[in-house]
Amino acid sequence: MQAIMETSFDVIYLITVITLGIIMIQKNQGRKQYLLFGIMAVTLGVGDSFHLVPRAVALCTTGLENYTTALGIGKFITSITMTIFYILLYYVWRLRYQIKGKLGLTISIYILAIVRIVLCLFPQNAWTSSTSPLNWAIYRNIPFALLGLIIIILFFKMAKEHNDSSFRYMWLTIVLSFAFYIPVVLFADVFPLVGMLMIPKTCAYVWTVVIGFRDMRSELKGGNTK
Repeated sequence: MQAIMETSFDVIYLITVITLGIIMIQKNQGRKQYLLFGIMAVTLGVGDSFHLVPRAVALCTTGLENYTTALGIGKFITSITMTIFYILLYYVWRLRYQIKGKLGLTISIYILAIVRIVLCLFPQNAWTSSTSPLNWAIYRNIPFALLGLIIIILFFKMAKEHNDSSFRYMWLTIVLSFAFYIPVVLFADVFPLVGMLMIPKTCAYVWTVVIGFRDMRSELKGGNTK
């Protein structure tokens, strides 16, 4: 039952975000923020597929324990692509609100992203091991969480200042994604059921993509309220 339900959910998720991303790339009509949002959505879906596809295969065949290496490599790739996802989201913020300058902020974003990626590259992460150390999971997620926090604050402040009804909940989607993700990092190995929080975390990312897609569709129809 787990194999059927989880695999079905993951397939729907991947198809949804990648399809919406491709549509945004193809039909943005020269709006750079929507092109970037589409690239961001495809990056999210393709990156997650490196982990979710081997997981689906494992669940539907001989079990997760026989796919440790593939799952670990997929998790590593997803960690990198999720970092890129937030860099792209930062530039969506800049384009949407016509932000100029702020070199210090941009440098901070890149420093946190680079630190996160470098930490992911350390062999101590033991990505392909069935017993990956918790301390390294915490280390690599500290700059990631700080990166997310900055993006949360940026979207919260600017959506409020600009009375941006279309993006008014963008900050909340990111808050929810981290709220569901952090307990998984900390407690999933001890309490496996905590891993089910990845489902609402995934839904939060779908919400993020849907916000961008609906806004593009509204603007192209002349109904954007921003």
